[in-house]
Amino acid sequence: MATIDGRPAQYGISLKQLRELMEHRGREGVAKISEFGGIHEICKKLYTSPNEGLSGSKADEEHRRETFGSNVIPPKPPKTFLTLVWEALQDVTLIILEVAALVSLGLSFYKPADEDAPLLQEEDEHHGWIEGLAILISVIVVVLVTAFNDYSKERQFRGLQSRIEGEHKFSVIRGGEVCQISVGDILVGDIAQIKYGDLLPADGCLIQSNDLKVDESSLTGESDHVKKGTDVDPMVLSGTHVMEGSGKMIVTAVGVNSQAGIIFTLLGAAVDEQEAEIKKMKKEAKKASKQKSKSLTGENDGRTPMKAAAHPPQTTQSEVIKSESDGNHVQQPSTSTAETGHKKEKSVLQAKLTKLAIQIGYAGSTIAVLTVIILIIQFCIKTFVIDDRPWKNTYANNLVKHLIIGVTVLVVAVPEGLPLAVTLSLAYSVKKMMKDNNLVRHLDACETMGNATAICSDKTGTLTTNRMTVVQSYICEKLCKVLPTLTDIPQHVGNLITMGISVNSAYTSNIMCPNPGDLPVQVGNKTECALLGFVQALGVKYQSIRDEIPEDKFTRVYTFNSVRKSMGTVIPRPNGGYRLYTKGASEIIMKKCSFIYGHEGTLEKFTRDMQERLIREVIEPMACDGLRTISVAYRDFVPGKAALNEVHIDGEPNWDDEENIMTNLTCLCVVGIEDPVRPEVPDAIRKCQRAGITVRMVTGDNINTARSIASKCGILRPNDDFLILEGKEFNRRIRDSNGDIQQHLIDKVWPKLRVLARSSPTDKYTLVKGIIDSMVSDNREVVAVTGDGTNDGPALKKADVGFAMGIAGTDVAKEASDIILTDDNFSSIVKAVMWGRNVYDSIAKFLQFQLTVNVVAVIVAFIGACAVQDSPLKAVQMLWVNLIMDTLASLALATELPTPDLLLRKPYGRTKPLISRTMMKNILGQALYQLVIIFGLLFVGDMILDIESGRGQELNAGPTQHFTIIFNTFVMMTLFNEINARKIHGQRNVIEGLFTNPIFYTIWIFTMISQVLIIQYGKMAFSTRALSLDQWLWCVFFGIGTLVWGQLITSVPTRKLPKILSWGRGHPEEYTDAMNLGEERFDSIDSDKKPRAGQILWIRGLTRLQTQIRVVNAFRQGLDARYGEHTNTSLAEVLRKQTSLSKRLSETSSIEYADNIPDELTIPEIDVERLSSHSHTETAV
Repeated sequence: MATIDGRPAQYGISLKQLRELMEHRGREGVAKISEFGGIHEICKKLYTSPNEGLSGSKADEEHRRETFGSNVIPPKPPKTFLTLVWEALQDVTLIILEVAALVSLGLSFYKPADEDAPLLQEEDEHHGWIEGLAILISVIVVVLVTAFNDYSKERQFRGLQSRIEGEHKFSVIRGGEVCQISVGDILVGDIAQIKYGDLLPADGCLIQSNDLKVDESSLTGESDHVKKGTDVDPMVLSGTHVMEGSGKMIVTAVGVNSQAGIIFTLLGAAVDEQEAEIKKMKKEAKKASKQKSKSLTGENDGRTPMKAAAHPPQTTQSEVIKSESDGNHVQQPSTSTAETGHKKEKSVLQAKLTKLAIQIGYAGSTIAVLTVIILIIQFCIKTFVIDDRPWKNTYANNLVKHLIIGVTVLVVAVPEGLPLAVTLSLAYSVKKMMKDNNLVRHLDACETMGNATAICSDKTGTLTTNRMTVVQSYICEKLCKVLPTLTDIPQHVGNLITMGISVNSAYTSNIMCPNPGDLPVQVGNKTECALLGFVQALGVKYQSIRDEIPEDKFTRVYTFNSVRKSMGTVIPRPNGGYRLYTKGASEIIMKKCSFIYGHEGTLEKFTRDMQERLIREVIEPMACDGLRTISVAYRDFVPGKAALNEVHIDGEPNWDDEENIMTNLTCLCVVGIEDPVRPEVPDAIRKCQRAGITVRMVTGDNINTARSIASKCGILRPNDDFLILEGKEFNRRIRDSNGDIQQHLIDKVWPKLRVLARSSPTDKYTLVKGIIDSMVSDNREVVAVTGDGTNDGPALKKADVGFAMGIAGTDVAKEASDIILTDDNFSSIVKAVMWGRNVYDSIAKFLQFQLTVNVVAVIVAFIGACAVQDSPLKAVQMLWVNLIMDTLASLALATELPTPDLLLRKPYGRTKPLISRTMMKNILGQALYQLVIIFGLLFVGDMILDIESGRGQELNAGPTQHFTIIFNTFVMMTLFNEINARKIHGQRNVIEGLFTNPIFYTIWIFTMISQVLIIQYGKMAFSTRALSLDQWLWCVFFGIGTLVWGQLITSVPTRKLPKILSWGRGHPEEYTDAMNLGEERFDSIDSDKKPRAGQILWIRGLTRLQTQIRVVNAFRQGLDARYGEHTNTSLAEVLRKQTSLSKRLSETSSIEYADNIPDELTIPEIDVERLSSHSHTETAV
């Protein structure tokens, strides 16, 4: 018989049996396990031990992997480069250009037989095809650049994704040792320790559990927490969250065999069915409504047209099709669950940009259409009325050329570089922020952080080091400011204290000493580690006590939660009966104590007076020193004669009656635990305050500790007018007589509130929501929140930016957050603010540069067309300008590094206009200069420079030096203006910091060299003629003029300008309507509020920044019972389970590039919100 590692190779239970076992729930599950002979029998069949775990040998691991599979779910393959090229080609303006160029190419080869033109024109006709080809080539360049950007973004996204997955570790027992292994390495047969806040990585059966409650909403959609236990419901499933308690389980199914994995596989099949279904519907809908399908289904990058199912209840077929957006299905179905049900309002910047893009788009398209109409009318009047010629087929060529000019104006007018600039700027920042310990999960969080006006921070671990140590103790009426030794304490009290602390703490909390001489490493709950450190300091080994009383001997465990604020463990006494140990916040435990050990360890009654004295003389002074006070107490239940502080019992007490169990306790000691303030925090908070950001501390600690730490951090400044409230008082102030929260009452509290102590998760959520919804300040507040516990989930989700702790944070907190602080340090938040402001400024710089070019190019083309019957800037030239200002400039301006000066100005807030008056002054001023120069050159340049005029040339005539000079001057002015655009706050020195950004000057020099080559050697392809040195110097002279002119513009005082000059202002909510994708908010709004097809075109580019509604989602909305009762059950079921899938692949948090979000695939979101009372977050994608 084959053996592996000294055991038989054949397992006593097969993969199929295990899969079937995991399909049972509740009592059925208990029965099924007993059919196999109980949980210990299953462990034997899988050759593992409940206490020792797997042996950990390589051969054993390999064999298990082969037999039962590994714990990874294969990701969906990334899009190929060709797919992305195809998607970029769907761009509507590009399609128009492609068609026009092809027609122009065709016509250039078309020679009608009756042609009696002079020979000279024949010569020129040879070059007729060059322009068409050049346009095609430039379109190809644009497409390749777009596709390459999307491709590298996708790769970056996956890289970060896998990095986060690699960081997700889980506790398992191997070879008798508890070790942290990567989630992908978990095997069937592993013994895993699960605790409060975990996201379970595999399916398993419980071996032992304490008070375990699990949130299974990701699999079932039921939001109530499910009680788990070996005798009630022993099955725990992957993708679910542990909300309370702890336990040990044996892993029975991993990867594709786990419940979430099975759903995955089903989902894949369901998607394929849908693809076929939707294609069929698409054809029908096209026949049915030719009109509707004209609204641009072609979306680049599979981005959704804006009209996507905005009324879920009556999703029409054509709407489903539109959101189908070229069959781009559930791409990356599983990046993370955080964005599912993560319906935050659109990021402030995106909202402003969308409005701006729509405005620019309308203006551009109007001018483009006018240009074409004017050119064609002029041509017709001149040819057929004045010259009175008959129609010839070759005239079609002229009309196509006019159309090409019009389309080119349109291409230049639409700032499609905008989404590129935003994406680049964000992606670049995200990459750099990794180095600053900020792991960004949702791209736009990075930019929102720059607008933050308030930070609500946790205390423990964020402002403090989270290296807890006991520094004071009160035992037997002795207050020690230094740690006592065991001999100082009466023996029986000392034994009770060491036993009580060692047993009544999670066995996952440990103090490791890797190398002698190093600081011991605290693993697990830091408060418990401090108490265990206290036991070690008394000279007792806590591990030997734990070995005597392993977890499976526990009778009952009352785990710590935010309501209890204490933890209790019941163990059997050696000579019959039970002993309850408890520890928790001292004022809470004190109230439950009736006895205390007094002088020399004598038992005394603990009267109300003594309690008050103890609080006044011991607990409050400790708290005022910034210590967290913890009390340890116990109670005995005995079958025989009971002593004074014992209770007589006949049978087993009713452990569920917690009120009566946790009374008449005997107090053993009170300890003061110090968690020192991080040395860099006070400075970081000063920087925040200087930058106009208010820092508030929200903590569960008592008010004195909180006040002391807040003063040390600098949150409370001596002469400020501030409020410090406890949770109870806060609630009293913000609720009306019916107990309902009123916004106007919150508005009276929050502006002065600096510390909220003894707060519950609901209080934190209420505060955050109150500040965000408040209309008190003009600019509206943008709130960032930090948190590490499961209970912080609702507040992290509600905040504009949620920061979770990378080290101390639970999986639930990370899942709800936008940015993970990999070093748990508050000063990293300041760096995030700096990067966020930098992103905002980079995009503003790009806009300032781009809009100048837009205004000039469009006006020149338009007036040129009216006055000279031809655009002085040819189609190919405009495409080149478009490439410079879009792709290259966005690269150059989006990669500027942040400077500390960014922290010296106030935040912009939600309503500040995107284009400030200073920027508008620069844009209009520079545009004026450029227009004067260009029109000067157009109308009198030929005489000044003594060259042949380019005005009034035949349409087929070759390029002239005159128009080449105009084109060259325009590009020179644009290039020098790019240097001006580096400053947007009216600074005079535009060169400052230029050489710190190699990307900028490399691109600038590259563009300059390309321009020289285009002018000197572009010939017919670029409609240029080589210029002499003299003429070149004139062009460069006009270019450098923009720098001088820029100084003049800076001298004009901005305050004198009218407010109307600032663009993109107003509350984001007013114009998020244009972009709300399939949002419930529209249910009641009449359909005319939805964006029209015209807007869709302009938002096209910006859609890169929008989350995509995928097919599955659009299709689901038709099925989902929540949106109507006509449910196709089987498929709806599969889709209902979709969420868990989005939890699975990443098994953990993940970065969100706004494109890759498998939007809104939830029905059952991981509703952390339900934790926080029943407050419902406003929904917005």
